[in-house]
Amino acid sequence: MQTTRCKLDPLQQSDFKYMQRIYSSDEVRKYLGGAVPEEYHLNKFLDALERSSTKESYIWTVRLKENNDFIGVVSLDNHIDGRFKEISYEFLPQSWGSGYATEVVGQLLMYAIHELKLGKVIAETQTANTASCRLLEKVGMRLENKLQRYGAEQALYSFNDHSELFD
Repeated sequence: MQTTRCKLDPLQQSDFKYMQRIYSSDEVRKYLGGAVPEEYHLNKFLDALERSSTKESYIWTVRLKENNDFIGVVSLDNHIDGRFKEISYEFLPQSWGSGYATEVVGQLLMYAIHELKLGKVIAETQTANTASCRLLEKVGMRLENKLQRYGAEQALYSFNDHSELFD
């Protein structure tokens, strides 16, 4: 899958060193419980690799087309409620503010609705993560609910086959 400036490739065993950059970043993981201790990196990665091999979960690395630099990871995975697929994303700080996440998440929503024929996709983020909330709203997701989970207030967003994608 591709966007204007990025390419998305299914997660592979050779991506471990890139995923370690995501796992160990305090900035990336600020609203996700913090950096993952190094001794858990391999198990976390193997779990993601296993889930993505089942076709119940879709996990892609995100690289820039121009130089193949790794900038993040996106996924469509089962939400904790078990009813819908959840879109999630983690991008390295050096890519923040350039619109890559908006571009990729918007494309992935279109893929989920039109190619995978999912009627509805959700996203959950801490309300304190205002940048993530803005991104979700920018791509056309709508705030559906706020709830307490994981020790913080969460915002639950949704996108369905009747939603409009915004730039």
